[in-house]
Amino acid sequence: MARIAVAGAGFSGAVIAHELARAGHTIDVFEPRPHVAGNCHTERDSGSGILLHRYGPHIFHTDNERVWNYVRRFDEFMPFTNRVKAVVRAQVYSMPVNLHTINQFFGQCLGPADARAFLAAQAERPAGEPRNFEEQALAGMGRALYEAFFRGYTQKQWGRAPSELPASVLKRLPLRFSYDDNYYASRWQGLPRHGYTRIVERMLDARGIRVHLGIPFTRAMCAGYARVFYSGPIDAWFDHADGRLGYRTLDFSFERHDGDFQGNAVINYCDSDVPWTRIAEHKHFAPWETHQATIISREHSRSCEPADTPYYPLRLATEKALLARYVERARAEAKVSFVGRLGTYRYLDMHVTIAEALAWADRCKAEGPSNLPAFNVDPLS
Repeated sequence: MARIAVAGAGFSGAVIAHELARAGHTIDVFEPRPHVAGNCHTERDSGSGILLHRYGPHIFHTDNERVWNYVRRFDEFMPFTNRVKAVVRAQVYSMPVNLHTINQFFGQCLGPADARAFLAAQAERPAGEPRNFEEQALAGMGRALYEAFFRGYTQKQWGRAPSELPASVLKRLPLRFSYDDNYYASRWQGLPRHGYTRIVERMLDARGIRVHLGIPFTRAMCAGYARVFYSGPIDAWFDHADGRLGYRTLDFSFERHDGDFQGNAVINYCDSDVPWTRIAEHKHFAPWETHQATIISREHSRSCEPADTPYYPLRLATEKALLARYVERARAEAKVSFVGRLGTYRYLDMHVTIAEALAWADRCKAEGPSNLPAFNVDPLS
């Protein structure tokens, strides 16, 4: 059995550590923050008892049955449907854009077929395939919906004009010609009764695992380990030798109020003159609980500076060219595997992160820790 280091105690690191410890390996988990669970960290507010999503809302959803069954080994998952609302010009609409949104916004009473034809008449299609976010939006929904719901919000979220972003960013958001206001279409959806941090703590509470909080893992610490699973930023592993990859980071301003503030878990603010992108009201993430007070968080997006926590990889053309150089460096590493959102510089939902971590553990058990590659999924794809 081998001695293995895991850098990072988010879902990637916790799943890999748990599975390999069960297989008999000795695992050291190093986490630079004073808590586990990464950006999924949840904690009880001492005054109100409300379970806070400290780094922004995280709603679990998946079509992967193995992942769904896996996470439920560590906590009970409660039913939860994410019904996001959006404020546009002092009016409240449903998101994603659906038949109700279309009819309300345009003052119509259209059925699905007529709504399709109505938007098709407004579409502005480019000569070829849409090359960016803006062209994708104009081709799919027309200028009115795009400018109301997406242009300002996207500019605030990414710090870039939508014409600079890839079309794939918009493809993550559905356009529905029904009254379905469930933000996700996944088969299984829910939230852990006791929060994500409890899940990660239980994963790491296994024989053979030692957790070192407040200690970042560095290249100099590799000696003595048969394998290192690194879930930090790939460019940081190489001391940003070729430059820094671009990320967006988030700032949260928390406020306490009496009663109920907005009546919903998440409300987006799409107008460009509103400085925040959305407001989360945390007690609504646990509708099975009762709280008299309430806590909200306003979310602000900005460029990630060296001392900040990275959230979203930009993956624009310049970043992908720089990423290619770091991928080449990573593949030359003798015993380091790069995992998770930051290690592979890809936007990954929780369920994808867990699925990829389970795949890493499966491969390590089958092939041994000394024979693994730098990547299990090509980060350039």
